[in-house]
Amino acid sequence: MVTSNRAAGARSRLQLAAQVVGAVFLLVGILGFIPGITSNFGAMQFAGHTSEALLLGVFQVSILHNIVHLLFGVAGIMMARTPGQAKSYLLYGGIVYLVLWLYGLIINLNTPANFVPFNTADNWLHFLLGIGMVALALLLSREGVRTPRAAGH
Repeated sequence: MVTSNRAAGARSRLQLAAQVVGAVFLLVGILGFIPGITSNFGAMQFAGHTSEALLLGVFQVSILHNIVHLLFGVAGIMMARTPGQAKSYLLYGGIVYLVLWLYGLIINLNTPANFVPFNTADNWLHFLLGIGMVALALLLSREGVRTPRAAGH
């Protein structure tokens, strides 16, 4: 008897991608609260551009920023349950990150408009995350879609 991977409960590559992306965001959210991994930990604020905490010594974080990462991570893990939800998480999450990238380019990072906060390193990471997530959503959602070939071709 032949069983399909879907019937055996295996996840699609799209679901696995959403689960991995979610797990990474969850990990980043946790690491943002660990002194040493986050430098200037004592200067972390709830929100705002004056938070001087830097995840891995590079990416500006605040309590709000870390909470957003945690929530985004939980959403990815939860939405990895079905291929449709996994695609939505990656696609729309990627679009959100591209919007954050544009927002970060437009605002003055030294003003209250930078409420999350983020710095130049965050901006370019947001760009890469946005492109990567959208690409995963579009490329992996095509998995399993085959066009029948004519006999003899």
